[in-house]
Amino acid sequence: MRRRLINTYLLLLTLVLLALELPLMASVAARRTEAMMIDRLLDASGYASLADSSLRSNQLVSLREGLNRYYELYGIEGAVFDRDGKLKITSGDPAAFDTPEVRQRLSQALAGDRAGTVNTIWPWQRDRLIVAVPVTSGAEVIGAVVTLSPTDRMRAEVARLWIGYGLAGLAAGLIFVAVAFALARWILRPIAELDGTAHRLAEGTLDARVAADLGPPEVRRLGRSFNEMADHVEDALERQRAFVSQASHQLRNPLTSLRIRVDNLAEYVDLAGLEEHRLTLSEVDRFGRILDSLLALARAERGRHMRDEVDAAVIADARVAAWQPLAEQRGIALERTGPPSAPVQAVVTAVDQALDALIDNALKFAGSGGHVTVQVRPGAETVELHVIDDGPGLSHDDLRRATERFWRAADAQNLDGSGLGLPIAAVLVEASAGTLALHRAGARGLDAQLTFPAAASDLDRAEISHGARVQADRAGRDAGARVDPVGPRELPADPGPLGEQRGDDELHEVR
Repeated sequence: MRRRLINTYLLLLTLVLLALELPLMASVAARRTEAMMIDRLLDASGYASLADSSLRSNQLVSLREGLNRYYELYGIEGAVFDRDGKLKITSGDPAAFDTPEVRQRLSQALAGDRAGTVNTIWPWQRDRLIVAVPVTSGAEVIGAVVTLSPTDRMRAEVARLWIGYGLAGLAAGLIFVAVAFALARWILRPIAELDGTAHRLAEGTLDARVAADLGPPEVRRLGRSFNEMADHVEDALERQRAFVSQASHQLRNPLTSLRIRVDNLAEYVDLAGLEEHRLTLSEVDRFGRILDSLLALARAERGRHMRDEVDAAVIADARVAAWQPLAEQRGIALERTGPPSAPVQAVVTAVDQALDALIDNALKFAGSGGHVTVQVRPGAETVELHVIDDGPGLSHDDLRRATERFWRAADAQNLDGSGLGLPIAAVLVEASAGTLALHRAGARGLDAQLTFPAAASDLDRAEISHGARVQADRAGRDAGARVDPVGPRELPADPGPLGEQRGDDELHEVR
């Protein structure tokens, strides 16, 4: 935009300078030509007055000497013609007076008119200035005086003036260019800041604002309006998140009380109602997991996350160890491959929560005899974590909806889960400047890929690994306490729809 604004300004400036300087240059050349012609007409008129008596007496010696002296001093050739147009005397080359232009001016002079060059002589022309004046005796024309003046000096003077005007215009143009850049910067700098702030706001930095005191009044007003809009958006989102968090928190107490009461009814339920009583308890537990997921999502979406350096490989080892009992119970082979260390920059708990969500979904749908692999693939700038299973996979349409909140596949409505685990993982991965991608793994199955930025510094890997291992072990103990190898009731909060349907080769990526 700055380039277009400056180019438009410079185009208009160039047109204005040309409109001013071109007529000025033409006027200078015309004035110089006119002044020279008037001067030569006066000189030729003086010789015409002398030629009057010389032609009548046929005494041309003094007149010839005067023309020769005039030629020696000024380089101007002169000639005297009689009334019949016959050349009487000349200074310089006689052939120079036998041209169509000279004959035309001579004819005008013999007709009683003063004749001279009427066209402007430009610096690139080499034409001589022709002046013809009649010689009269009383009212009778008895001859004519013609002079041929070189224009080199006059043309050089005009060229110097033109160069001066051009340099002045160039200097003015450079000044105007500097002014144009300053104006463009003054006008567009707040707009560029507004654009950058809008992008930061879209990326989740809700406290981003623009300086409303820069630029023209219209841009300042736009900045104030943008800040007001951002304030309203931030307030609305904070109110929404606060409502979700508070509502979820307030519902936990009555839900806990309800579960206790339903659980206490077990001794009053006859054998025919035991199955219905168990299903009721399962539904109450599912509602509790949904509330926990809502609270986690509200915390994850606040967008104010601090990134730290953690070892993704060590965390992957801890998560695989934590889920191993459930995998053995379901008859699924769960393993981890890759190097022992892969430091990344990520939000605290982002790696382990995302892996929990993906491993849980993979174990749900791999089926007995299935195989789930957690791979760590470090690269120069990023580290990839893959959770690959050999389950039925996701369809193309469901891949696009896999991260929608509360979304459940049509054939997975009766499975445990709230539909919030994967959205929570996606938010945390995005806050870590990473990506979550889903695509098909071979002929069937799903490859859920987490990508995190690799650690930028070359810190001591042993210290990083030790700190990450302590954190991962703590997280593993917490998850191990939640994983019940006997049944699914105490499993971690369901991470959502990931793995509830499988699909095509096309990649679906959440940034």
